[in-house]
Amino acid sequence: MNTMHSKGHDNDEKFRRTAVSVSEAQARIMAFARPGHIEEVPLLHADGRVLAADIAAPHPFPHFRRSGMDGFAVMSSDLQSCSSGNPVELKVIDDIPCGSLPAVPLVSGTASRIMTGAKVPDEADAVIMLEMTEPFVRDGQKWITIKRQLESGKNITPIGFELAQGDVILERGRRIGTGELSVLATFGIHQVPVIKRPRIAIFSTGSELLRIDEPLQDGKIRNSNTYMLASQISRAGGEPHILEAIEDDLPGAKRKVEEAFADYDVVITTGGVSVGDYDIMADLVRGPAMEMLFNKVTMRPGSVTTAAVKEGKLLFALSGNPGACFVGCELFVRPYIGAMLGIGQPYLPEFQAELGQTYSKVNNFTRFVRGKLVWKDGRPVVFPATLDESSVMITIKDSDVLIIIPPTNEGVQAGELVQVLKLPEPML
Repeated sequence: MNTMHSKGHDNDEKFRRTAVSVSEAQARIMAFARPGHIEEVPLLHADGRVLAADIAAPHPFPHFRRSGMDGFAVMSSDLQSCSSGNPVELKVIDDIPCGSLPAVPLVSGTASRIMTGAKVPDEADAVIMLEMTEPFVRDGQKWITIKRQLESGKNITPIGFELAQGDVILERGRRIGTGELSVLATFGIHQVPVIKRPRIAIFSTGSELLRIDEPLQDGKIRNSNTYMLASQISRAGGEPHILEAIEDDLPGAKRKVEEAFADYDVVITTGGVSVGDYDIMADLVRGPAMEMLFNKVTMRPGSVTTAAVKEGKLLFALSGNPGACFVGCELFVRPYIGAMLGIGQPYLPEFQAELGQTYSKVNNFTRFVRGKLVWKDGRPVVFPATLDESSVMITIKDSDVLIIIPPTNEGVQAGELVQVLKLPEPML
């Protein structure tokens, strides 16, 4: 009798959920974000990582005066009276390819052949383009004729033109990409300080799940959400670890989640967060070992998205429906990982666009609708996916934005302006 009463009370609590807004849910999550540890990685492995410290230029760049083009290094004073009617002849005394040093000091009346990027002789203060000279040979010696004046400093890149020694070249919290790798390599920074990627445990829940290598069975579905989440987590900067699925067994689920908390920085589950008899995550997060942050959000899809904290580590319990799971990860897990990495702006970029076709669904919660961005006459226009239900997964692959549809009793008409979240670009 007492057992039945207790179960009824638990179910009442499960149904009695207080919804919070997306922004409030994000704030509650981010309050627990702590920067990760610092590690150094070889430059070759730094692509996509996040810098853990400001990087200052260890030397000026360029660190020597270099030629801006192929031509001749000269003393501009030799050309002060030069003109087409009064040409100047200079003896060519040196040849300086890129990577070599000047071998002969310049003196008045001489020039050095020089290639683009090569070090300019200390005595020279200008480089004249090859096309502005006329070569000739006299007594076996190379000479050039010049018919125009040249100002001092012409076609020479001075020391420190791009960066002075000590200038900050890359800031802490910056994600390393192609340009950043080039800069680091230029300055010889071959060991890069980065934030250690948080290790993320991923569980799926539900006895209806098959492994992806199992034959299809009636009434069951393959465990696809974990692979979707692994991709999202990796692209957010985390290190995903797919663990064995949790069946609909509360003691077993509790044991597996506690083990994951011991070994990983964040735990994510997909499925089991609704209010049915077999939705074990809804029960687990209300246990005494965890502090529940929220278990309902005023959003569609994914209103049952849940978060809890245990000894400073977060558990994200996402919906088992693919669409809701995808959106929940982008809105909550992505920014949390970004904050752990020290990224200054960890949220999806938001902008305003024109709605390309009427969205007629009424809703009392904010909807995050999968969609496609196109440009028409220089302005952004977004089109909602034809199928955007929580359970639909096929349109995820064709969407590059989430269209924010506020609560409405009339829908939103084509041509109206809406807020839009830009999804990450596909990896090539």
